[in-house]
Amino acid sequence: MAKGKGKQDKDDRHKAIPTSRVSRFGRMARMAGGVAGGMLAEGTRQLRAGKRPKARDMLMTPANARRVADQLATMRGAAMKVGQILSMDTGDFLPRELADILARLRSDARYMPPAQLEKVMTEAYGEDWESLFYGFEQTPLAAASIGQVHRATSPDGRHIVLKVQYPGVAASIDSDVDNIASLLRMSGLLPSDLDIKPLLEDAKRQLKDEADYHKEAGFLRAFGEVLGDDERFILPEVLPELTRQTVLPMTYVSGAPIDSVIDLPQAERDRVMSALVELMLMELFELRMVQTDPNFANYQYRRKTGEIVLLDFGATRHFKAGFVNNYKRLAKAAIAGDRDRVAAAAEKLGYAVGDADSEYRALVLELFLLALEPLRFDEDYDFAASDMARNMSALGEEISNFRDFWQAPPTDAVYFHRKLGGMFMLASRLKARVNVHHLIQRWL
Repeated sequence: MAKGKGKQDKDDRHKAIPTSRVSRFGRMARMAGGVAGGMLAEGTRQLRAGKRPKARDMLMTPANARRVADQLATMRGAAMKVGQILSMDTGDFLPRELADILARLRSDARYMPPAQLEKVMTEAYGEDWESLFYGFEQTPLAAASIGQVHRATSPDGRHIVLKVQYPGVAASIDSDVDNIASLLRMSGLLPSDLDIKPLLEDAKRQLKDEADYHKEAGFLRAFGEVLGDDERFILPEVLPELTRQTVLPMTYVSGAPIDSVIDLPQAERDRVMSALVELMLMELFELRMVQTDPNFANYQYRRKTGEIVLLDFGATRHFKAGFVNNYKRLAKAAIAGDRDRVAAAAEKLGYAVGDADSEYRALVLELFLLALEPLRFDEDYDFAASDMARNMSALGEEISNFRDFWQAPPTDAVYFHRKLGGMFMLASRLKARVNVHHLIQRWL
């Protein structure tokens, strides 16, 4: 492999990933210690100013936000990913302040140094791995929580990319998730009696699936078969003979960032977003196989052809038939505006909706009807003009006052609502108008 010279050697985005359980726990402990020290300093400052400090205010200082984001970005893997899985983009789980910290990680572009990259490739293909991939570019195209992407040329001359997993990620999943959970507990951000164990155990399983690139290759092939005749979409092709547990080679598919569509006429923006919403509905109701990562980088746009490029299927999740059928019931009840049926469907999904005629139930039902607003009426929904996010945030604040009713949401709902929230944010960014009511009728 050609070694980087000069400026690249000094690139501060090269950051070695701690690989042993001890070193990763040490990172977590230092982060927790720094956060605790920051809380103490902020509490002292507020007391001197004559204020009575709240634990949340002391925790969520800009300095502490930097400490958490920087350490998790360096560790990557489950430590970085678990916060995204538990994210509150759709109003489900984490307090907004912590979600804001974790949101910083999505744009972090640090990547492993050449020596670590060399080690991963050698373990996957042997000492002579360079002979398989011509023109391997050491600087990655992209870096994320579990791996980074490099361009190369395959033995048969095709332009390809290789998704290379960070070392130690798979082995550290259990301990990283447990350590993050402990940090959340110690912070006081979560009620002490809130049982998040089922959610965390499911997060571990999901992350282990994401760390298995053979599984991701299978998901990519499955989506390729389903969408092969759909001219709206284009996907990379897997190179199965070169796929390894920690390296996933795919054909290179070029495209511009999906939010570049904002420069195009309204009709094209609406067409693109309608296609993505329809795909999401098909994934849930027809395939029961959903790519649950809402990162905008997973979608690109080809201006010449109007094709939507679909990337990264590591976070794909199979959904149980019971969940899908109950979600259909929820959608039908919301469209009918029947609050009793909304409550019944939500309970079957696993949500706590409170006692009949209680203030808590009224707020929860209002939240569900608001979240499903785009599909309730047979008309184009103007996402850019919607005040749904602001209203949901206000309702969430009210609901948070009823801490005795809190329980971890059903895990399938958490993953699907991440995707749902991501689609809403993308539609808002593109200023798209979509008749979701019309699109969903096919499955109801």
